[in-house]
Amino acid sequence: MKKLSYLFIALFSLSLMTTSCREQKSTGDKVEDAVDDAGDAIEDAADDVEDAVDDNM
Repeated sequence: MKKLSYLFIALFSLSLMTTSCREQKSTGDKVEDAVDDAGDAIEDAADDVEDAVDDNM
């Protein structure tokens, strides 16, 4: 029983050490990503409109 407890504590500690090292995005990075995504969406919509206009002519 004692060995099982030690094993659980060791695995839990290992998981905390590996997950705490993840790179966290700052607010500025999140905003920049959102702006990039919005710009990509606008470009895709413009391409779709252009294709629709070309098909109707």
